[in-house]
Amino acid sequence: MHHARWVKGFEVASVSEATARKPRRKLKTGFDRFSGLYLWALFIIVFGIWVPDQFLTSATLHSVAAQQAVTGIVALAILIPLAAGLYDLSVGATAGLVSVTTAVLMNDHGWGPVPAIAFGMAVAIIIGCTNAFIVVRLGVNSFIATLGMSSILAATQVIVSHNAQPLPPTSTGWNNFTQTTVGGFQIVVLYLLIIAFVLWWLTAHTPTGRYLYAIGGNPEAARLSGVRIRSYTTVALVLSATIAGGAGIMFASLNGPSLNFGGTLLLPAFAAAFLGSTQLIPGRFNVWGTLLAIFVLATGVQGLQLVSGASWLNDMFNGVALIIAVALSIQRSPSAHWHRIKARFGRGSKDDDGPGGSGVDVPPDPEPAPAATAGSQAGSAPN
Repeated sequence: MHHARWVKGFEVASVSEATARKPRRKLKTGFDRFSGLYLWALFIIVFGIWVPDQFLTSATLHSVAAQQAVTGIVALAILIPLAAGLYDLSVGATAGLVSVTTAVLMNDHGWGPVPAIAFGMAVAIIIGCTNAFIVVRLGVNSFIATLGMSSILAATQVIVSHNAQPLPPTSTGWNNFTQTTVGGFQIVVLYLLIIAFVLWWLTAHTPTGRYLYAIGGNPEAARLSGVRIRSYTTVALVLSATIAGGAGIMFASLNGPSLNFGGTLLLPAFAAAFLGSTQLIPGRFNVWGTLLAIFVLATGVQGLQLVSGASWLNDMFNGVALIIAVALSIQRSPSAHWHRIKARFGRGSKDDDGPGGSGVDVPPDPEPAPAATAGSQAGSAPN
């Protein structure tokens, strides 16, 4: 049924009864925010049916939790600079150097666990300050700066260790630092949860967190709003290195020092951070989404390894997950930069940014894989 009325000589149609009816509510599954939980449940069901005697055990649960705790801490270290639109590719090398330095001090110089750990953390802070100086003061792109720093740290690790695998320290306090059990889980899992809670509070409930996301989203707008970009860029890089150094010490205490483990942490940590940006708070790098991604990926890898026994599955799984996660984060929260790229290839013409275009000759800082983007080098922006 349709109704009409006249207003000053014009016939104006009123809303029909059909359009006036309220649309039916659609059932919301929350798949856009909780797809990781659905995937996690799927992994548990599939592998629980496939290899129940091996997969559905408390030993598997505790093993996955302990093994992924250090990777989770490194992923949280990466998350802070990503939120501010920066890359820190030196976190793995930082963790490796700090772990080896701490072990060498205890084994070769007779230091106790506490002073050795304190010295190792001081090394991590110095690395973070150096990264910040290169990015903020020298204006070097964070991707290049931290990539170069990771190579320098790898060389320094060889010098410190004399290119020999350090022996695990025998101190009881050192071993108990991560191997004490709490509720059946090794205490390193508790450390992960504490760090996660602190970083969640920092990023979600403090001005510092809001400023970091603002810088990552649009550094120029943040600068015009009075945000001290250089100061918060420094905070992000120093925090990242400090947390990575702590992760390295925990790994050495849990598994023994290693010359090679640092590099192996980088891929799964980045995969978890980007996949986490599509979970819980889509479009933003967030703490709980990152932890969810860590354990979803770990569960999938563990199940596939129990089924096939293939040693290459971990690298394959994490590599595929990283590519898919970045693709999803870009598609779900495309930035103006991404729009310009698509428009350029679609029209076959120059960008509308002005004369000369963007002229990017190095990898840009993280795309706004969340709303907390990383399109530009916040660290090199003026204060």
